[in-house]
Amino acid sequence: MNIADLKAQNLILFEVIAGSKAFGLDTPSSDTDIKGVFYLPKDKFFGLEYIPQISNETNDIVYYELGRFVELLLKNNPNILEMLATPEDCILYKHPIMEYLRLEDFLSKLCKDTFAGYAMTQIKKARGLKKKIVNPMDKERKSLIDFCFILQGHSTIDLKQWLMSENYSQAHCGLINIPHSRGMYAVFYDAKQSLGYKGIVKKELSNEVALSSIPKDEKAIGYLYCNQDGYSQYCKEYKEYWDWIAKRNEERYNVNVSHGKNYDSKNMMHTVRLLQSALQIAQSGTINIRVSNREELLNIKAGNMEYEALMQKAEQLIAAVEMTYPLAQLPEAPNKIRGESVLVHMRKELYDL
Repeated sequence: MNIADLKAQNLILFEVIAGSKAFGLDTPSSDTDIKGVFYLPKDKFFGLEYIPQISNETNDIVYYELGRFVELLLKNNPNILEMLATPEDCILYKHPIMEYLRLEDFLSKLCKDTFAGYAMTQIKKARGLKKKIVNPMDKERKSLIDFCFILQGHSTIDLKQWLMSENYSQAHCGLINIPHSRGMYAVFYDAKQSLGYKGIVKKELSNEVALSSIPKDEKAIGYLYCNQDGYSQYCKEYKEYWDWIAKRNEERYNVNVSHGKNYDSKNMMHTVRLLQSALQIAQSGTINIRVSNREELLNIKAGNMEYEALMQKAEQLIAAVEMTYPLAQLPEAPNKIRGESVLVHMRKELYDL
């Protein structure tokens, strides 16, 4: 099934304009996001083709099956609670049966973890993005040899520099472990390649150094330290960086670069908004997603706040959330039995059971 099928068969129960237009944060360049709720035809629901969600290719139009929608409400999913709290002027269609689902029956102290917890993940992403923008990585990937060093007196020298200065080839070297010294190896050299040494690494992108069998009377020419942990961390960051380059939204990236603050300003705007929503839920027992501080949030989106000041603001909001929720007049979690009972009642009406 696809979105066209939902509309052709009149299966949509709820359809709203979501995102920036619902929040009151839209600008002339804003897209229109559509979210909604549908129910399956009886044969598919009772058969083997249960479909929990249907969306378009870009995911800016998403519909949730009724049961999935209630399941996410019971988990206090921020996107789903915000759908149910959509302002009247952004509701495109609402089937009368949706009146059974009331926002106040689902808001709970779980919102501290879902709203504020999600905001914390966004802060981590923002910090990670700042690191990526400020510290671009060369396309040419480093090898394990770049993380190897030769001991010289009380210091070390880069392995590549040492090989070059001594006119050695890494392929002619042999290594053996030094007991009780993690990452330390004795280095031997076979200029004639008659002893079968395996080199320092077998291949350019090897993940570990090679060990060789060394004749008993051979003398070490040096001692090598391999920073294996540093290389592993580099490989992880290299993959993350170039995956990000491949998948990033260029228009959004250029906005972040142009304001010169080196963070994802749109991401941080929504982080602050989520934390303010979490605080509102605890203080008032409800949620109004149409923001009252549009200018402040758009100022963040435009990149007009310094990164450290923005982080300080977020941390202050998190502290307020942590202090407010224990005292909030909210249940610890939504009433699952009641929520399930409402869902069963709605299904019975829809399927005329």
